[in-house]
Amino acid sequence: MHVSDHAFRRLVDEALALVPEAFRPYLEGVPVVIEAWAPDALLDELGVPEDETLCGLYSGHPLTDGPPASGELPPRITIFRGPLLEDCEDEDDLRDEIATTVIHELAHHFGIDEDRLEELGWG
Repeated sequence: MHVSDHAFRRLVDEALALVPEAFRPYLEGVPVVIEAWAPDALLDELGVPEDETLCGLYSGHPLTDGPPASGELPPRITIFRGPLLEDCEDEDDLRDEIATTVIHELAHHFGIDEDRLEELGWG
């Protein structure tokens, strides 16, 4: 599937608009960036199996861990465009997958781990 960079960004922005207003102040200063693919070194570092891919990544200090340590990098969410485009058949499917990925990564910012996300159906 193919969509322009602009259309992809629009879909990411639509997903961010799904975040309830009460949570938005906690997301200020957390950039959501789009990259083509996760580098192989990152996939290796995270232990992602060769037959799987990475659609998104939260990096940084979750809010539930208290204030970040001095010198710690600020939080950041990365959405990987390539795997999402490769896995989706049409724009509606892409919209749903982007929303799921964005919400999943935002949940990590709020301290929700993979096991809990799986329980909630966002795994």
